[in-house]
Amino acid sequence: MFLIPAIDIKNGQCVRLRQGKMDDVTVFSEDPVAVARRWAEAGAERLHIVDLDGAATGRPVHAELIQRICEANPNLAVQVGGGIRDEEAVQGYLDAGAQWVIIGTRAVTAPHFLRDLCVEYPRHIVVGLDARDGRVAVDGWSKLSHHTVLELAQQFEEDGVEAIVYTDIGRDGMMKGVNVEATRELAAQIRTPVIASGGVSTMDDLRALHAVEEDGVVGAIIGRALYEGTIDFKQAIEEMAGS
Repeated sequence: MFLIPAIDIKNGQCVRLRQGKMDDVTVFSEDPVAVARRWAEAGAERLHIVDLDGAATGRPVHAELIQRICEANPNLAVQVGGGIRDEEAVQGYLDAGAQWVIIGTRAVTAPHFLRDLCVEYPRHIVVGLDARDGRVAVDGWSKLSHHTVLELAQQFEEDGVEAIVYTDIGRDGMMKGVNVEATRELAAQIRTPVIASGGVSTMDDLRALHAVEEDGVVGAIIGRALYEGTIDFKQAIEEMAGS
């Protein structure tokens, strides 16, 4: 199971939000490039980057900064999301060195857009499914759609997405533990790999996710827990590799 450090960027800084609320921000570093280097040196193979300002505005805001992160860490496989709502943004991030782009809002509101991307950029398209009480959220988590997680996941699987990042918004940034059962249930009902996100706070969370890896949970994104020190990244990698 991949352990994937998260870098959320707002106003050019590395931050974490609570439950996706843009006005509930903790700044952890003013240098996201240095933070990425830190995780690479600690043994990360993948990195999860979100342009929070992009998610809020509907267009990439920190593309240049994210390109610098990719260039400074060529051995990191980067997945990037936040405000990616046209093909130009997708191409721009792939050209900048990202391995995957994460489509969120437009995957829900414009299904044909996602389908076309999967054809044009095979194996580079990941979908972010952000849910609250089983319903999928869009527009930087500010609105709830009428779709359930499973029905959209099955649709995206047919489209050919490479993976699904599943986030329980109610737990994101709250240090209350990951929703293992909901993540496992989703992964077990589809063939597409699922990456868990939201609420990972202790080694017990990672152990619980690791225990359902065979159901299709291939990775875990870790944010606040790394920055507040409740999970030691090197230790986590070693334990997961040895178990």
